[in-house]
Amino acid sequence: MALKRLTSFFLTLPVVTALALGLSTGTFAKAAGGKTLVIALSSDSTGLDPETVENNDSGYVMSAIYDDLVAYKPGSTDVEYTGIASKVDISKDGLTYTFTIRPGIKFTDGTPCDADAVVKWLDRLLNKDNPNYYAKRPGIDSFVPDTFHNVDKWYKEGADQAVVHMTKPDGSFLNSLAMVWMGVTSPAAVEKYGLEFYKHPVGTGPFKLVEWVPNDHVTLEANKNYWKGAPKIDRIVYRVIPESTVRAIELMKGSIDVIADITPTDALTLEGKPGIHLIKQPGLMILGIALPTQTKPFDDVRVRQAFNYGVNKDTLCKFVFKGLATPMNAPMPPSQWGYDKTLPGYPYNPEKAKKLLADAGYPNGLDATLYIYPAQRSYNSAGGPAVGQAVQNDLKQIGVNLSLQQLEFGAFLAKTRSKEFSDLCLAGWSGDNGDPDNFLGALWRSNTLINTAHYSSKAFDDLLAKGLAATTVKDRVAIYKQAQKVLNDDAPWIYLNYATQMRAHSTKVHGMVLNPTAMFFGMDKVSKD
Repeated sequence: MALKRLTSFFLTLPVVTALALGLSTGTFAKAAGGKTLVIALSSDSTGLDPETVENNDSGYVMSAIYDDLVAYKPGSTDVEYTGIASKVDISKDGLTYTFTIRPGIKFTDGTPCDADAVVKWLDRLLNKDNPNYYAKRPGIDSFVPDTFHNVDKWYKEGADQAVVHMTKPDGSFLNSLAMVWMGVTSPAAVEKYGLEFYKHPVGTGPFKLVEWVPNDHVTLEANKNYWKGAPKIDRIVYRVIPESTVRAIELMKGSIDVIADITPTDALTLEGKPGIHLIKQPGLMILGIALPTQTKPFDDVRVRQAFNYGVNKDTLCKFVFKGLATPMNAPMPPSQWGYDKTLPGYPYNPEKAKKLLADAGYPNGLDATLYIYPAQRSYNSAGGPAVGQAVQNDLKQIGVNLSLQQLEFGAFLAKTRSKEFSDLCLAGWSGDNGDPDNFLGALWRSNTLINTAHYSSKAFDDLLAKGLAATTVKDRVAIYKQAQKVLNDDAPWIYLNYATQMRAHSTKVHGMVLNPTAMFFGMDKVSKD
């Protein structure tokens, strides 16, 4: 998601390729000639090895570098066989998936992406004895445990088929395989770079890395031999511009072409401006504050519920988010199938919040610390400080002295994703695959790295397992509604809001389709006047 999305022990990357070509850092796009698309990001990538990093800024770049076995239909999270696999056969018992690999596809290092390569990719993810096992690099974050948790065998069959066998059915498996975090990596490049592969990404996608200057820009060059046809632009430059107002000004000046993440204020400024197109649609996103459920006083559900009643979500959405968000009533957004519109959520009720705190033994309130990040995220277009200050002011009315601690996003993730973390933190999610488990399981299943609330409930975990094993959408919806009810009552988060998904680009840019996952899929079809 992609808080996606995630942690890093940061990155001292060499400046490559541009120097080899005799070009100075930061001038590559201009000197190289041809059509360049410039995309503004609020933060730098933390790695470009798809199975080891889960934050949107990394995903924005990786979605142009890699292909998956299967893909999403443009503008949706419905799966179609337009990925590396031309066909997928699923056994009647739902345990065996046979992927027929398209002939002739090559990675951008020139090596073949065939059934052998796909099996080697799987082995790197699933075989702990593999010398290049993905989890050997410290500080990673990954969907691999969730995506492949029931897989026990992977092997080649015939000349062009890769087979995955499971011990239990998994209704989310194909949707998960289309996530940007499941990009198929070159076995030859993995072998060459080992644990440093995250700095040297090689996929089969429409673009390939030529330069990465940390905290400044990433430059991708078109893969002219792309198996779907050469891209319509020559390169993409992702510029890191933390200040939202600067991003908006640069777009209006024409020095950038696309803004990935937009603040509500800038959305109002940009809407209707000549030469600018603002895309808005319901977001597959949620925003909240994780409460440390294993740490006093937040191990008491009454305290967690009090914090929920103590925040005015309506005012937050109206004034901080300028009406471009709606209060959260359930732990999944309305755009996600399985969402339960009947849940009451936690309407603003400071008197009830005070009573709950008093009943829990805190009649005079309490002190707490909230960790925030500085920039905007796709699920938090207002940014960390604005949300933190609004929540701080609301909770003060119920006797809570909330102090704010701000960290740069990479440091924020490293801090809040540690097992020792015991404070409050901003938490959010933009859906990766359109499946309910990607929200409920990714955020609140026991012992997942992204579960910054350290929430653990056997009843909830059992419902998630039943949901994955169910074979019909109707059965899965019923199960996930039960799971949402458990989460609503247990209140591991302060449930804040659902964001409107937004992206702005120059009207000179054509063919850009906003995907619900927020990723830059289909960049081979994007053109520029």
